[in-house]
Amino acid sequence: MLVAEKLTKEYASGAGALAVLRDVSFTITDGELVSIIGPSGSGKTTLLGLLAGLDTPSRGAVLLDGTDLARLDEDARAKVRGEKVGFVFQSFQLIPTLTAIENVTAPLELRGDVPTKVAIARATALLDRVGLSGRHTHFPTQLSGGEQQRVAIARAFVNEPRILFADEPTGNLDGSTGARIVELLEELNRERGSTVVLVTHDAQLAARTQRTIQLKDGVIVADRRNPPVTADTTAASLHHTEDRGHDASTPGHEARASSDASAAA
Repeated sequence: MLVAEKLTKEYASGAGALAVLRDVSFTITDGELVSIIGPSGSGKTTLLGLLAGLDTPSRGAVLLDGTDLARLDEDARAKVRGEKVGFVFQSFQLIPTLTAIENVTAPLELRGDVPTKVAIARATALLDRVGLSGRHTHFPTQLSGGEQQRVAIARAFVNEPRILFADEPTGNLDGSTGARIVELLEELNRERGSTVVLVTHDAQLAARTQRTIQLKDGVIVADRRNPPVTADTTAASLHHTEDRGHDASTPGHEARASSDASAAA
């Protein structure tokens, strides 16, 4: 269970303290799929960082399975993150010198308590599960944006986290690819029972989650349950997002197309 209790985050500014978040409180139960939405500057990413233990609040508390993250030092918070938390970033954050399977096994190697054979087996199963069975030995530059994000999702789940945080995971992807990434998060949420907290600007994608928390100017203005996703909802979401443009993060696809064209010549 994840509990936010009167979270406030302030930064010093020339005019005094600037409050990015103010008295934010809610409880997320085990296995929930929750979206956090709001305009730019509303405090979404700041809130996600506090919930994940990447930062500490000015006031208030974040309780993960009863542990107050703000009372832990950085080493202790890092240990909790390594054992219980997964994170998916908008910009993928893959290590460019590592292959897909090496990127996925990296968190387990950092933990140091998982045998290499077990780490490789877990990474292999997850990459196959996210549809990358033929890409294990590819480097990030050889993968499209959607493929890189799927590697990032596999990496986030390899620790078998209690909770996974995703910060605009579809922000760098075209609409249809982004919708499929959200579908994948939904499926893994159901299959593995991990709690998933997703930050997004896209109201259509947020509507696919079980619950939506809406921020504005650092405070919660709405916290609502969403109706169950149906086939019609999925089709509408895909139709909506397909008009948002092409994937701007597909260097791998462009490189492969260029290579294929050269080979054909």
